[in-house]
Amino acid sequence: MEMKERTVILTGAGRGIGRALALEFARQGANVVCCGRGERHIRETASLIEAEGGSALAVVCDVTQQDQVQAMVAAALDRFGRIDILFNNAGSFDAIGAIWEVEPEVWWRDVTINILGPMLCSRAVLPHMMDRNEGIIINMDGGGSGNPFAGGSGYACSKAALLRLTDSLAAELKRSDCAVMVFGMGPGFVRTDMTELQAISPLGLKWMPGSKTAFDAHQDRPPEDCAKATMQLIRAARPELSGRVFGVGTDFADVVSRAEEIAAKDLHTLRLRY
Repeated sequence: MEMKERTVILTGAGRGIGRALALEFARQGANVVCCGRGERHIRETASLIEAEGGSALAVVCDVTQQDQVQAMVAAALDRFGRIDILFNNAGSFDAIGAIWEVEPEVWWRDVTINILGPMLCSRAVLPHMMDRNEGIIINMDGGGSGNPFAGGSGYACSKAALLRLTDSLAAELKRSDCAVMVFGMGPGFVRTDMTELQAISPLGLKWMPGSKTAFDAHQDRPPEDCAKATMQLIRAARPELSGRVFGVGTDFADVVSRAEEIAAKDLHTLRLRY
């Protein structure tokens, strides 16, 4: 899929990786619907796009609220007439610590934003995409889903669930003979509000000392890496790869050449092995 004149809904578009994604989508010729809870930040992102000659719409939206999600999709369709890509980027990682240390409400808020948000947004765009029998949904992995994550159980649980949502939705669409595809994208370790909290808070330093170590060693990736990898993923997208997760380090040329093998061996997935 080429980006020219396509329309992208991007959640969490106000800062960090979301802003980098929004700018890259626009530079590739897409209309970008910039969504987030912080009006000032998403308007800044939209303004940056428009200053470069791109097309953007800022929509304030809490992805955990179904009425706001439906209104956001309606606004996108009213402005641009179509939705080609949904990137579920909005996320939260505020509950740092062992489960006996974190506040249950904060832990659950992380889970709610990270899994209910993508479910509601996907559910809202799918009728339009399915009617057109075309579209791509991308869910932000963010790490923590493949291994135990001491001190980050809420985030890890939600991201593991998000990968299962990714492949389950892909299977549902395939069973319905629908060409809409679903993928996961991992951004690598990026300096964001989330990771900076890990590097400066007492609980972050206790449970995730590697974050500060990585920052001190300048081992973090720029958010633009994820944006560029996302464009490669979209160009590589094909039905046999739907439901799988990729990342900034993925060799997409190799993925394309091995697409049938990847599907046959069920690679790039979250699976229980015995």
